[in-house]
Amino acid sequence: MRLIDLVKKPDIYTKNQCNFWDDTYISQNMLNAHLNSSWDAASRNFDFIDQSVEWISQNAPLGRYKKILDLGCGPGLYSERLNKRGYFVTGIDFSKRSIDYARKQNFTNTYLYQNYLEIDYENEYDLVLLIYCDYAVLSPVERKLLLQKILRALKKGGKLIFDVFTPARYEGKKETMSWSINEEGGFWNPRPYISIEAHYIYDNHVHLDQHAIIDEEDNGCVYRIWDTAFTKDMILKEIEPIGYSQIDFYSDVSGNPFREEFETMCIVLEK
Repeated sequence: MRLIDLVKKPDIYTKNQCNFWDDTYISQNMLNAHLNSSWDAASRNFDFIDQSVEWISQNAPLGRYKKILDLGCGPGLYSERLNKRGYFVTGIDFSKRSIDYARKQNFTNTYLYQNYLEIDYENEYDLVLLIYCDYAVLSPVERKLLLQKILRALKKGGKLIFDVFTPARYEGKKETMSWSINEEGGFWNPRPYISIEAHYIYDNHVHLDQHAIIDEEDNGCVYRIWDTAFTKDMILKEIEPIGYSQIDFYSDVSGNPFREEFETMCIVLEK
C-alpha cells in the first residue's frame, strides 16, 4: 500500500482494512486497558462503573428487568456486577480475548463472541445495554438496523440504555495530523513502527481518529475509530421512526440530569 493511501482523509465511514479487535497483540493491550481500574480508555474507570451499575439497577429494578443483554460487553465489567445483584446477563462482544476473559470470571452469565449487529432475538430481554458510546461508532444504516433489532429483542415494556458523546466533547477541535517513531514498539505493534495519527472532521458532527501504522518491514495498516457527536434533536430524529414508546435523557450512565454542556448523553428507551 502506498504511503499516500495510508494517510489521506478517507470517505466517511470507510471500514478498517486490518484486524483490530482480534489482533493477537492489540487485543491484549485492549484487554489491559479495559482492566485498568482508574483509566477511562477501553472502559470507564471502575468507580464510575460502580455508580453506573447502581443507577441501572434503580432505573431497571431486578423484580421487573431480570434478563439483560449487554452489547459490546468487553471483559464483562458491567455484566459481572449486574450478575452479582441477581440479574441474568448475556454479554456479546466482537473481541474473542475479552469474551474468553469474561467467561473465566463468571460461569453464570452467558458470553457470546459475535458481532452484535447480527443478533436475532424476539421478545426475549427485559433490558438491553450499549454502553460507552458504541452506538456512535456505527454508520447511520448500522444504527437504524441495531435499533430495530434491539426493539425486536425486547419484551413489551423492556428498556434500552445507551450513551453517546455530544458536540461538547469536540468543542474547539480541529483537523490535525502528527507522526511518531516507536523504536521499542507500542500499543499497535510489539516491534518498531512509525505511527501517523490524524483527526478528521466531517459534516453532521462526524469525527474520525485514524492511526496509520508502518512497521520495520514497511508493512502498512490503518485503524479507524469513527464517532458521531449527537445533539438531543439528532438522537430524536433517529429514534422516533423506530417505534419506541418512551424516551428519557440523562447526562451520563450514572443518571445525572440532562445538561447540554455535558460531553456525554445517556438515552433510555422503552418498548
